[in-house]
Amino acid sequence: MKRINQNIGCVILLLGVIFCSCNKMLDLKPQDTITDAAYWRNGNDFKLFANQYYSILRNFNSVSGSTSGAFTDNPHHDNRADMIGSGGVFATGTNTIPQNDNSYTLNYTRIRSCNYLLQKAANYTNQSEIAQYVAEAKFFRAYCYYDLLQLFGAVPLVTKVLDTESEELWAPKASRDEVVDQIISDLEAAIPNLPASIAANAGDFGRVTRAAAQAFLGRVTLYEGTWQKFRDGNATRYNALLDKSIAASNSVITSNQYALFGTAASNALGGNSTVLGDSAMKYMFILENPKSNPAGVTKVANHEYILSYRYDDVTKQIGSNVSRNAVATSVTQKFMNNFLSKDGLPIEKSGLFQGFNTYGSQFVDRDNRLKYTVKVYNMYYWYGNFNYRINWSDDATDRANSTGKVSQVLGYGNQKWITERNCKDGAESEDYPVIRYAEVLLNYAEAVFERNGAISDADLDKSLNLVRLRANQNNGMPKLSNAFVNINGLDMRTEIRRERNVELFFEYFRFDDVKRWHTANVDFVTNTGGTAYGNAAGFVSAWPVAGRYKGTQAELGPNQISPKPTNALDANGNIIIDQTARLWTEKNYLYPLPSGQINLNPNLEQNPGWK
Repeated sequence: MKRINQNIGCVILLLGVIFCSCNKMLDLKPQDTITDAAYWRNGNDFKLFANQYYSILRNFNSVSGSTSGAFTDNPHHDNRADMIGSGGVFATGTNTIPQNDNSYTLNYTRIRSCNYLLQKAANYTNQSEIAQYVAEAKFFRAYCYYDLLQLFGAVPLVTKVLDTESEELWAPKASRDEVVDQIISDLEAAIPNLPASIAANAGDFGRVTRAAAQAFLGRVTLYEGTWQKFRDGNATRYNALLDKSIAASNSVITSNQYALFGTAASNALGGNSTVLGDSAMKYMFILENPKSNPAGVTKVANHEYILSYRYDDVTKQIGSNVSRNAVATSVTQKFMNNFLSKDGLPIEKSGLFQGFNTYGSQFVDRDNRLKYTVKVYNMYYWYGNFNYRINWSDDATDRANSTGKVSQVLGYGNQKWITERNCKDGAESEDYPVIRYAEVLLNYAEAVFERNGAISDADLDKSLNLVRLRANQNNGMPKLSNAFVNINGLDMRTEIRRERNVELFFEYFRFDDVKRWHTANVDFVTNTGGTAYGNAAGFVSAWPVAGRYKGTQAELGPNQISPKPTNALDANGNIIIDQTARLWTEKNYLYPLPSGQINLNPNLEQNPGWK
């Protein structure tokens, strides 16, 4: 890379990146058969060029700048936080300055391709013909700058195509506010020129819509509004950002175009997802057109994904071992403890909580999302792509082909993204949710609360409670309300964040949420599952772990863990699996800029605290 990624020159001009439509993949002209002089002659040329942007979207194989292993680790991965595994060097604050960072270089490569289309569009005669693709270029430029903002904070701002002599190559970083303002400007300019909706049977289904840009604007402004608020920023500034977040998310809600999968509102938009009952959320994440759930519901019934990276079981399989990687993911006891009892109370307050004495006791009378997110090996039969369902009825034939039940818990593992149909490794084709409606509802609730210091029951009912009750419609789970919070001595902010932690697990939000909330000193250091170290309820080394160990079935039997773990225990009797000292300091809220970039541009200052 030369300075800010300029070695790419014009090579990116005609990238033949494939955009996957509903039923087929568009074939772009080969790169070596088109010249710039022969291009940009009609609206379709702009459309074909814009197709490449869709490879930027988060998916199972690429998250931000990641190009490999993205599902198992990436700059936003939950594994770098406190809900999966031990967090590693990023949760402990022991990461170092890299020479190069793919997230940095790839984002600038992508920004340059957006700038190139915008440059060509400026001289095009019929602006209305290309307005949608100009809007897409602005959306994706904002998408890339938001990724840079989350990772690095203030970065150089490049809004035109540079050449090797451009002075901007040696420019210092723009201020954080300038980067945010550019993101907002691009999104607000894009929104009116994007289609209001695209029919599911249309060839362009999957392209960015107006609602997708509004939802993304709601995400960006919530992120930055809370980042500023919890760092004693300018109240006028962060309140204005939160106002934008509320308005943007509300515009998606009131459009009535989207609904939570598994609800009557979703059925009204087409398809029947309520037939899956409380398990709808589980099956949404492994929803394919081949039979992938007991009712045979297909993707056409999913009205929750506002923007997704789309796969197909014939033309575009995922190609990586999603189910195998997902099943090997363990969760922390801290994550387990996030789930409420079905009376709506945290486990430390609920009289329904059955404790930790047996392997399955902590799963009794809990939020249904727990049993659909975390595997309880000794309580249920479990299925995967190699231990798949046959009859989809959980009958004797199904159970004989399952992993079965085990008498000794092998750890509490993740089950999100694990298919239950018979398919080879890498042959899954569920879509990846870049933006889903549940996030919009949670963004709205949080933005309202943080803007006003309170949230009405009406606003809770139009947002958070829809998410909370989707999987808990029949178990007596109460709504979250101001009266419920007050009567039970709860904290509204804590409960709003709890819903986010539970609902968006393993979708790459937790690490960034902790950073914007400015709470790593608690979440990553002094309250990592009740200890200053990492404890877990999943697999560790060569022996299994039960999370809570002292005084439980895991220690005392029957079917206790054998051999007994030698790891230290925390004050609550949880097994400590990572005793690395927690060195998280203020500098760790941002990644360091790669040293190679600073060497190329002496005006580019390293992020504070990094040397």
